[in-house]
Amino acid sequence: MGGMERMRAVVTGASSGIGAATVRGLVATGWDVVAVARRADRLEALAEETGAEAFVADVTSDADVAALAEHVAATGGAHALVNNAGGAKGLASVEDSDLADWSWMFEVNVLGLKRVTSALLPVLRRGAERRGVADIVNVTSIAGHVAYLGGGGYNAAKFAAHAITEVLRLELNGEPIRVIEVAPGMVRTDEFALVRFGGDRERADAVYEGVPEPLVAEDVAGVIVDAIGKPRHVDLDLIVVKPVAQAAPHRLARGRLAVRQGSGA
Repeated sequence: MGGMERMRAVVTGASSGIGAATVRGLVATGWDVVAVARRADRLEALAEETGAEAFVADVTSDADVAALAEHVAATGGAHALVNNAGGAKGLASVEDSDLADWSWMFEVNVLGLKRVTSALLPVLRRGAERRGVADIVNVTSIAGHVAYLGGGGYNAAKFAAHAITEVLRLELNGEPIRVIEVAPGMVRTDEFALVRFGGDRERADAVYEGVPEPLVAEDVAGVIVDAIGKPRHVDLDLIVVKPVAQAAPHRLARGRLAVRQGSGA
């Protein structure tokens, strides 16, 4: 199993939010990490802060992903892959939404996930032989499990990412590779809602207004780190993580959480 060999993970979408928090969390627990994203400046800052290795790549580019896989294989391999790159654009109806937004969401959330997984699976298999297990963690969303008004393209993309994850688990059955899906609910990060609303800060901030303690990126990162740290025979297939204030994508408590009186409990 490789004795004292250090574990190594590849994390996509690592320049901000859940991806950056996952890099920090893995490094803090002793992993070597290859942090992957498009924005070199942010990656370099993260690498300087954590000691992770920065690799600039766009998950929608065949050439970039091939170069990533080649680099990882040539520099020590990998034992875990966290497919975190993704995002949402728009909140319009199916009828009125922009097809370009849908195309972007499918490219990043679906085809990017497929592209990186296909490229790195041979590397992960070699890692599994040494470690005894390898991990593929796909960060999806509760939007991949429950449809909601305005979800349109994002629901469709994340439902597809969920389906890929389910099929991949079937295909890899019999190999020492865990396929883990982490499906977050409302997470207040520095960019998710801002990207969704085309940079409109007021609309982005309104999403979280009055919601008591939405999740933050570190909450989700902690779940990811815990999942891949489980004993090698333990596979957390699907982890749905939401703030207490969120019962469903469309059901949010706003204002202070309080016990109801006189409910007969």
